Amino acid sequence: MMVLLALLLMSASVFLVERKESSIIVVTFPSGVALEAEVADTPEKLLFGLAFREALPPSGGMLYIFEENGMHRVTTREYRFPIDILWVDEGHHVVHMLEHAEPCAKDPCPFFGPPPEAARYVIQAESGFIKTTGVAKGDELKYVLRM
Repeated sequence: MMVLLALLLMSASVFLVERKESSIIVVTFPSGVALEAEVADTPEKLLFGLAFREALPPSGGMLYIFEENGMHRVTTREYRFPIDILWVDEGHHVVHMLEHAEPCAKDPCPFFGPPPEAARYVIQAESGFIKTTGVAKGDELKYVLRM
C-alpha cells in the first residue's frame, strides 16, 4: 500500500513541479559512435527510467549516475520496447553488458544485474546498440555534457 501511495505522489509531482530541461551527456564509444544520453537526474527518472515511452530518439538513450559504485540492478517495468544495458565503472570502463532486455508489462518483472564488478553508471540504449557499436567489456567511454 505504501509503495502504491509513493508511486501516486511521485506521479503527481511530475505534473505539479516545474519541469527543467533534461540534461544530456554525449557518451562516445571507441568505435566513434556517440549516444545522446538523457540523464536520470530526478526522482521520477530514477524510478521510472524509460517506462511509458514509445521509443527512443535516434542515437538516444538514458544514463543513470549512482551516488556510489555498487552492484546496481535495473528493471524494464512498463517499458514499451527492448533495450541493451551497459554497466560502467567510475573510470568509465564497461564492466558488464546485456543485450535485448525485454520490456515487462506486468509484475513480477525481472531485475537485470547486478554486474560481476561494481558500477557507477548504467546506460540504456535501443536493442541492437551493443552489436552495432561493437562495444566490449573493458572499453573506455568518453562523457561530455551537452550545453
